Amino acid sequence: MPANNEQASSALVRIGSAARAAWPWARRVREAAGETLDSWMSSLLGEDFTERLQRVPVSLGSSGVDPFGLDPGWTKYALASAAFLHRRYFRTDVYGANQVPTGRVLLIANHSGQIPIDGAIIGATMFMDVEPPRFVRAMVEKWSQSIPFVSTLFPRVGQVVGVPENARRLLEQGEALLVFPEGARGISKTFDRRYQLTDFGLGFMRLAIETKTPIIPIAVIGGEEQYISVGNLDTVAKLLRMPSFPVIPQFLLPGGQLPLPTKYRVYFGEPMHFTGDHDDDDAVIEEKVWLVKATIQSMLNRGIKARRSVFW
Repeated sequence: MPANNEQASSALVRIGSAARAAWPWARRVREAAGETLDSWMSSLLGEDFTERLQRVPVSLGSSGVDPFGLDPGWTKYALASAAFLHRRYFRTDVYGANQVPTGRVLLIANHSGQIPIDGAIIGATMFMDVEPPRFVRAMVEKWSQSIPFVSTLFPRVGQVVGVPENARRLLEQGEALLVFPEGARGISKTFDRRYQLTDFGLGFMRLAIETKTPIIPIAVIGGEEQYISVGNLDTVAKLLRMPSFPVIPQFLLPGGQLPLPTKYRVYFGEPMHFTGDHDDDDAVIEEKVWLVKATIQSMLNRGIKARRSVFW
């Protein structure tokens, strides 16, 4: 047994020595890969990501992440992926980006598309088309934290579980907070109900009044056609503990798992300011929420009427 222990210790020492010797090489490879990727992103997207990243204010702790877990390194590459979709795949047109104020702001948008690509596109727009560039913090459903990898990825790229305490703290830090008041109901709409807003939750309005935060209404057009859902299997959704289980015929076609290359259009509306008591009865808050919902529905209607085609 002692001989075996000595052999094991010797093997561990050799492994440790090899790891120490390899570490500088691995670091150089990682740095070279990062530089190559930066160059590729700039040439492909025509954007200086490093320069824009340096202009985004982020308060990091000693561990290199902010209090909610946002990691600029992870966020950089997540933004690169979103920017590719934004600039190249969906060829997004952006309107009214100059209306987004600096400082804390609530971004309130319609939700669609079966998977939250719309959130990624808004995030890319806020980083690439708004001055100064911003990181968007989005409120995500609690059930997303039960999904392996996703539960780690979301905090690293700025997504936060949608509870009032988190939202309030983010706004106090001066963040741009993205909220989809339709929640899972919006993202799981079938094709026959496209661009018809479902009921809005009231929480965002109470938050805006309490923190004196301006609301920017956002209309996203293009997401409703990226995956054509013809129905939802509620029983399957319950078994899998998902908010919905859509029936999407295009999945049966070769390459149909990818979203259709629809043309996205993102409209930013004028800032909306609300006052009053955030603890008012629901009936009072609902009137104010209705104004935001009606504004976004009107923006959607105008945008759909103005577009020439779903794909260009």
